[in-house]
Amino acid sequence: MYLTAEKKQEIFEKYGKSNTDTGSAESQIALFTYRIAHLTEHLKLNKKDYSTEHALKKLVGKRRSLLDYIKAKDIERYRSLIKELELRK
Repeated sequence: MYLTAEKKQEIFEKYGKSNTDTGSAESQIALFTYRIAHLTEHLKLNKKDYSTEHALKKLVGKRRSLLDYIKAKDIERYRSLIKELELRK
C-alpha cells in the first residue's frame, strides 16, 4: 500500500494545523498532491489503465477547486502553499 496511516499522519502534521487536522484545505491539497504524484508514476508504466486515468483527473479537479477556494479567501496563503508544494515551476 503506497499510502499508509503513518504517511497520512506525516502529511497532516506538516501541512495541517495539527496531526489530527484532516479537514483543512491545505492538508487536503497536500494529500491530493501526494496521491496525484503516485498515480502519475503508475500511469507512466501502465498507459492503458483508464480507470486510474479517470481517478487521476477527478483528483486533479478536486485539488484545483480547493486551490481556487484558498485563492479567493487568502491570496498569501495560496502563494505560500503553491511554493511549499512546488506546484508551479
